[in-house]
Amino acid sequence: MIPTVGFNMRKVTKGNVTIKLWDLGGQRRFRSMWERYCRGVSAILYVVDAADRDSIPISRTELHDLVSKPTLTGIALLVLGNKIDKSEALSKEALVDQLDLSSITDREVCCYMISCKDSINIDVVMDWLIKHSKTTK
Repeated sequence: MIPTVGFNMRKVTKGNVTIKLWDLGGQRRFRSMWERYCRGVSAILYVVDAADRDSIPISRTELHDLVSKPTLTGIALLVLGNKIDKSEALSKEALVDQLDLSSITDREVCCYMISCKDSINIDVVMDWLIKHSKTTK
């Protein structure tokens, strides 16, 4: 897959739940738009390249900046460490530690390690999203 430039929207249906997913580009010029797409959502899904260790500090800063926005208080956060199919990928424990997820205490925070390429743990992610969708609450 190629990196997202700008944004894409997809609807995914599983059972009687339809989830609208906004895939927002991670490039610096798009980061200021993230907040407006996260307002009023059931959950924020934050994907990190777990194999790109150099980008983790930037990802941590951007994530903490995003969840500090008053308009996003309390929205559940699902962090996905992608590219676990690569040997250099961080472990879940290392990713949680380096992103300092334990300091985010004003909402539910969950982390899964995935591989989009090999479809590893995608079913678990979908189940989590369905559980947190507004229609099932």
